[in-house]
Amino acid sequence: MPKDDQPLAGIRVLEFTHMVMGPSAGLILADLGADVIRIEPPGGDPTRRLRGSGAGYFAMYNRNKRSVCLDLKSTQGVELARRLAGSVDVIIENFRPGTLERLGLGYDVLSQVNPRLIYCSAKGFLSGPYEGRTALDEVAQMMGGLAYMTGPPGRPLRAGASVIDVTGGMFGVIGILALLERRNRTDRGGRVDCSLFETTAFLVGQHIAQLAVTGQPADPMPARISAWAVYDVFDTAGGQQIFVGVVSDAQWQAFCAAFDLSDFAADETLATNNQRIAQRERILPRIRALFAAQPRDGLLARLEASGLPAAKIARPQDLLEDEHLTAGHGLLDMQLPDGRPARLPALPLELDGRRCGLRQSPRPAGEDSRAVLGGIGVTDEQFAQLLREGVVA
Repeated sequence: MPKDDQPLAGIRVLEFTHMVMGPSAGLILADLGADVIRIEPPGGDPTRRLRGSGAGYFAMYNRNKRSVCLDLKSTQGVELARRLAGSVDVIIENFRPGTLERLGLGYDVLSQVNPRLIYCSAKGFLSGPYEGRTALDEVAQMMGGLAYMTGPPGRPLRAGASVIDVTGGMFGVIGILALLERRNRTDRGGRVDCSLFETTAFLVGQHIAQLAVTGQPADPMPARISAWAVYDVFDTAGGQQIFVGVVSDAQWQAFCAAFDLSDFAADETLATNNQRIAQRERILPRIRALFAAQPRDGLLARLEASGLPAAKIARPQDLLEDEHLTAGHGLLDMQLPDGRPARLPALPLELDGRRCGLRQSPRPAGEDSRAVLGGIGVTDEQFAQLLREGVVA
């Protein structure tokens, strides 16, 4: 996307973050064109060195940003951070409650210097009895009901991605954009707080509403009574699987026509969705037997031709070869900080028919320290001295 078309071009963001929630908020703003300056400790954010399921965090959530290394345990490092804060539109932070306040980098202090500043804190909890607690994505999923709903009865299971971190970061961005619009009218900044726990509560709101509507608490998803008779994963020939959803009466008729189920189509006791739900034990065994005898790809072709919702069961790595993502610029070719190539998902948006692209790959730690600090008046000689003292890197 050309720079002039980037909706947040000219917006400057200072990011004091680690792990996923804060960086994901910064990523969204960066992909939309903001100049995002990521503050890391000398040696780089420890997130860069995570292994196992955390190995992809840094690569995924830190493109299109600049990296500055500052020692915030030093007086000089904090002063440089404060000077940078005076030159930006937005700050994002996701450290433990009170951490930046103790350094003199909290909203109350920085907003006195920069009244137009929008300050986003991404935390475990909003205001209330839990607000001082430390939380993680998985903690929020467990105490917010999502793990209960995801796993089978008696076996709570976290979702298979950092959905609360990322969604919480998205809500933070919504708040930031709302205050940017208010600032356009009032010239006044403000504070945004987003959280893991309340994000989880919002996401399970449909299940809380189910209790209000039916009088019955929601069962975990693997044990739930589905809202539709055909809405499940089915085995196919060759040991593969597909998901099929038939979610309207018209789709039921199309499904029956596609698979020669004329007796089902003509059966008036199966005419409506609620009637079919009551007879799932009659319907599903026949469909399972039908699908088990046919190859997956042939079934998918028939379902697609009939306009029915269906999907093969993909693994994350399968998306690298997905024809739709590849054709639609949904994957960005970039380099990891060590120079190795990677293809990672773009922001899931089109603006004026175009995807938000890559301006720069995730930067090596401190790659932009000299340039960014030069922008607030740090001379080459001063920078060299700060480098020798370990204040910058």
